[in-house]
Order: sequence, then structure tokens, then C-alpha cells
Amino acid sequence: MTSAPVTSRPQVAESEPPPSPTPKTRRVDRKGASKLSFAARFRRDRVMLLLVLPGFLYFVVFHWLPIPGNIIAFEDYQPYLGFIDSVWVGLDNFAVAFSDPAFWYALRNTLVITLMQLVLFFPVPIMLALLLNSIMSPGLKKFVQSVIYLPHFLGWVIIISMFTQILGPTGAIPDMLAALGLPRISPMTNPETFPLLVTLQTIWKDAGWGTIMFLAALASIDDELYEAAAVDGAGPWRRMWAITIPGIMPIVILLLILNLGTALSVGFEQIILQRNNVGAEAGEVLDTYVFYHGIVDGQWGTAAAVGLVKGVVGLFLVLGANKLAHMFGQDGVYSRDR
Repeated sequence: MTSAPVTSRPQVAESEPPPSPTPKTRRVDRKGASKLSFAARFRRDRVMLLLVLPGFLYFVVFHWLPIPGNIIAFEDYQPYLGFIDSVWVGLDNFAVAFSDPAFWYALRNTLVITLMQLVLFFPVPIMLALLLNSIMSPGLKKFVQSVIYLPHFLGWVIIISMFTQILGPTGAIPDMLAALGLPRISPMTNPETFPLLVTLQTIWKDAGWGTIMFLAALASIDDELYEAAAVDGAGPWRRMWAITIPGIMPIVILLLILNLGTALSVGFEQIILQRNNVGAEAGEVLDTYVFYHGIVDGQWGTAAAVGLVKGVVGLFLVLGANKLAHMFGQDGVYSRDR
């Protein structure tokens, strides 16, 4: 018997499930990528925003709200008259400050200390972070971190007192030199070594604390990069220059730019505690100049003019350094438009 031919059934394509509706909390941008709405992002990040709130309020109260007070720089400000009723003098306060020799002494000393801190202090936390990152023992690493962090929590009064006991006119080192028949040398009262002394004090106090950001940047580098480089035969120095340094370079550029913004503020408390040891000509900086002329002498307009100059110069330094970072392919403080 001949069998009847088998006819094949046409295969029916399975129906695809209907696309799920787009949630109301999302919207699609022009490139097709979904993006959370502002309300959804706020609900998602409400805990982080709550943590940021104290710092945000600090900057609002102590940095943003006082900005209109810069009008004092253009007035013969009298506290009992207020901002509105004080006499408008235009640029006279700036002329008075620029014609004062003490202002130029303060500006020179500020620039010298700023340059020394930029050259000597800024690289120290980076080197400390690299050294700490190379320590294999976790216990030893924590101990070293605790030791170098500790000076940051000491006040400048304590630190200056310690340096005075060691390097002051009657300190341990001058007494030892005198006992050996050598001339007594006191760096604490030497105007020529004062900028270097201030820089060394800053390094001793804050270098360890400054390693925190760089250690965090080092921790974010993928370990697989080091493993791949080791397999390819790269030694420790080669891995550091090819992986570690490029990995922390964005945070290095960011902190350098931010430090330039406060370049003309070299530490009021630290300087004023030692200013009388070397005299005003060698120990005056812009911060102490503003204090003595604004608070002590009552020249509010002149002091405000100097403070405004500091702020404007810091702003241009940040913008200029950020533009330079963009030229070298770094994002800097804010990313350039793509």
C-alpha cells in the first residue's frame, strides 16, 4: 500500500509579548536611554542628600550669604551706619591698600609661602599614599596611618609651642649648639628662614591627613590591571608609572586646582602666632594684614578690598588651572562640554 503523503503544517510564529509600558518615573531621552525623573532621583538619593545637608548649610551660611557684604570694599563703612547708609567711595579703598607698603610686604610673603607649599607640601601626601599602598601588612599599615594622621588633630597653639621648645631662642637645638661651642641658631626668629619654617610645620601637621584622598583613589584602581601587567613582565616601577600614577592623576589634578583657589590663604592662626617673632615685614601675610587693618585699626573698607582681591585672584586661578587641565585631557573641577 502506498502511504498517503504527509503534508507539513505551516509553522505559526509565536506572538511576542507586548512591550511593557514605560513607568511614569522614567522618561526616554533623544538617544533612547531611560533617565530617572527628578522626583525619582530625589527619593532614591534622599539618604545621601540628608548626609550632605550639614555641609551644604555651612557653605550657604558662611560663604554664600556673606557675598553681598563685599560692597564694604567700595564704601567708607561704619558699623553703626550699616551697608546702606555708609558713604560710597568707589575705588578709594583699593587705592589706599595698593599705596600701603605693608600691603606689598604681605603680598610678597604670601606668594613666597604659597610657592613653597605648592612645591614642597603638595607632593608629600602623594608620596606617603604610594608608600602606604605598598605596605603588605594590614596591621602595620593601620599603625603607620594612625601615627601620621595624629598631628592633624593638634591645634596650632600646641604645634607652635612644640616648635618653640625645639627651635626657639631657648629651645633644645640652640642650647645643644651652644653647649658644643657653636653659635646659637634660632629658625623661629630668623626672617630669612620663616617661609621654610611655616612650610615644614604645615607638612608635619597635615601631610598625613592629606593622604586620605589619594589612598581612596588608589583603592579604586582595579587589581586585575596589576595582575595583567605582572603577567606581561612589568616590574613594580613600571606598574607604578603605567597604572598607579595615571589612576590617581584625576584626583591629583582636582586637588591641585582646588588648592590654587585658596593659594593666597596660607593659614591665619599659624602665622599670627609667629608674626611677632620675625617682625611684620617678614611675617605679615594677607590674612594678618586684613585682621590688623580691618579689625584692630577699624579700616573696614580697606580690609574688605584686600579680601575681595584675594577672592577674585583665587577665582581666576581656578578657572585658568581648570582650562589648562582640559587642554591636557583631564576633567578638572568640572567637565568640559563634549
